[in-house]
Amino acid sequence: MSPGHLLLIPFRHVASFFDATGDEQAALLSLVHDARRLLDERYAPDGYNIGVNIGAAAGQSVMHLHVHVIPRYVGDMEDPKGGVRGVIPGKRGY
Repeated sequence: MSPGHLLLIPFRHVASFFDATGDEQAALLSLVHDARRLLDERYAPDGYNIGVNIGAAAGQSVMHLHVHVIPRYVGDMEDPKGGVRGVIPGKRGY
C-alpha cells in the first residue's frame, strides 16, 4: 500500500479488535507506537494512517484481527483530505 506499510497481527486468533481482551488491545496499541518509531527511523514518513477493519461491511476480508500502520508521504495522493473516510464514496471531501 505504501513503503513501510505494516500489519500488526496478534498470535491468538480473534476476528476483531472487539473480540480481543483489554490486555491484547493495549499490547497492540503499544506495538503501534513501536511501529511508528521503526518507520520514522527507516522511512521518515510525513504522516500515518492507522486502521482496523471490523466486519465485511467495513471492508474486512481476512477475519483475523490485524492493525494497519500505513506511512504517508507528501504527494502520495493528490488530495489526502478526509483521511480514512476516503473508503466511503462521497464522504472523503469536506
